[in-house]
Amino acid sequence: MTDSMVVDPNWWPHRYDPARGHVHFIRASRDDHREAVFLTDEYLKDAANPRATGLGVAAQAGDSAPLHFIFHSAYCCSTLLARAFDLPGVSMGLKEPQILNDLSGWRMRGAKPQELASVMSGVLSVLARPFADGEAVVVKPSNLVNGLAGLMLYVKPDSNAVFLYAPLRDFLGSIARKGMFGRLWVRELMVKQMREGLIDLGFQGEDYLQLTDLQAAAVGWLAQHAMFAQIVQKFGPSRIRTLDSTKLMGAPGEMMAALLRHFGLSMADDELEALVDGPVFRQHSKNDQAFDADARDAARREGERLYADEIDKVHAWAEAVAKNAGVPLALHAPLI
Repeated sequence: MTDSMVVDPNWWPHRYDPARGHVHFIRASRDDHREAVFLTDEYLKDAANPRATGLGVAAQAGDSAPLHFIFHSAYCCSTLLARAFDLPGVSMGLKEPQILNDLSGWRMRGAKPQELASVMSGVLSVLARPFADGEAVVVKPSNLVNGLAGLMLYVKPDSNAVFLYAPLRDFLGSIARKGMFGRLWVRELMVKQMREGLIDLGFQGEDYLQLTDLQAAAVGWLAQHAMFAQIVQKFGPSRIRTLDSTKLMGAPGEMMAALLRHFGLSMADDELEALVDGPVFRQHSKNDQAFDADARDAARREGERLYADEIDKVHAWAEAVAKNAGVPLALHAPLI
């Protein structure tokens, strides 16, 4: 069973057990991937029935498809973009695989850097099993895994990436609209970034306790931008491009064509047109309800109307923090 499992894309590498060096596989067809909002326990129906095998055995059967990445700063249409790469015969988009979250957690618990790099290489090789002959694999990790983005690019030198982000004001509005859930989430993100040493904005430890929720959101956004800027500088624009989500939604055909080129992929003009005019860009990526670019813009405007004063004050504060810390609000190496 093990040999057939590691080469069959319908067996999904769901979790990693660092204590035993095992990959836990579960059954997950392409349709299961499409239906799952994220590739986590909550959304994968067979998550409670894993079968384990050694990472070395699993990795030897992988690494046969081109592998590329969509890194992101959250609430920026990243799930939509990953869904857009579900293109039979061209590529498959993976939405926040739990196994990468496991490696991030292992790092937080003290994994040795060299061992983590070796395991990351093996795990990415397993993720690079094609879903069909000739297809590439496009992985969208959770933004909670962004601290490992540089490592992923290092261990997979043939992989390219796009860094997708929402403009700061849009991000703040999105968090405000989500109420208590969004405000708790940004504080959890900020705490994790602090533990990983990803925040260097000129504050002392206790200063962060005095921030409002939207200030905490801005800190998390700025920390990710600072890291993205460093990675772009390190790996260069031939491998890394950046994309503002408003530009993605404003010109999806042009941006998708550019992304396909960046990832070394191609599709016919009529197929690309059908993709852009189809449900991926006209439905909410989390619940499949009608939600096109106009609806997104209306939601943004409504959020700004309700929380305009708070957003204005925090945005101005964040601009000053960014200037002082040398963090660009618009990233270099734009896709177009």
